[in-house]
Amino acid sequence: MSSVVALGIRAGYRDREVLRGVDLVADAGELVALIGPNGAGKSTLLRVLGGLLPLTAGSVTIDGIDAAALDRRAIARHIAVVPQVFETLFPFTVREIVALGRTSRLGPLGTLGSEDARAVARALGDIGATDLAERRIDRVSGGERQRAVLAMALAQEAGVLLLDEPTAHLDPAHQRATLERVATLARTRGIAVVAVLHDLNLAAAFASRVVLLADGAVVRDGEVSQVITPELVAQVFGPGLRVIAHDGRPFVIPEPATVPERRARAG
Repeated sequence: MSSVVALGIRAGYRDREVLRGVDLVADAGELVALIGPNGAGKSTLLRVLGGLLPLTAGSVTIDGIDAAALDRRAIARHIAVVPQVFETLFPFTVREIVALGRTSRLGPLGTLGSEDARAVARALGDIGATDLAERRIDRVSGGERQRAVLAMALAQEAGVLLLDEPTAHLDPAHQRATLERVATLARTRGIAVVAVLHDLNLAAAFASRVVLLADGAVVRDGEVSQVITPELVAQVFGPGLRVIAHDGRPFVIPEPATVPERRARAG
């Protein structure tokens, strides 16, 4: 069963510590949402989990194996990462971009075999991007590019999937469809998913568990209703947000701005 376990994580950049003793566990079948204000350490934690940023303290275990004992290629067979921004200098087709996800599984000659082709085709289908396969990546929209990068991660066939703002360039309908697909894949294929989400309502709708970060530390880790509460939202995000219940889940709506009435002009 796939899992990623982080214990006592401390990490940062040069002389600036960002994460201060963070614990996080994501098991097979879960979609764990990382939420919190800007600068809370969400993307930094994802980089640590993916082996892209060294620890100053703590440990990360992937599928029961200490990540420190794995090289970059081995980590890529266990963990797939979808970054906020993906750039390529070459006008690859979407299918070719998705095929890059097979790199860690290629043999010594580095050529794609029939198994790789099937994995690419399945990943395109999983994310609803089959119709984009032969289009050049520089000629698709930002949202379509994001779907292609997500398909590339799925093509890795890793047991752990890390998503950094996976819905950032998508319209509301595609945001919902993308997270619904990811949540379904987590359940049906036993993938452990950790996703940074700025939209609290998407986290409330699709996450099986939520981890709230602030100032580099975990404020609360639990079910959606235990984390997205009026008290915690006000404490961490500030005033002006109302938490309401809908179909047993909490959702956050902004309070309307108070516009002072103009005084009638005298005279």
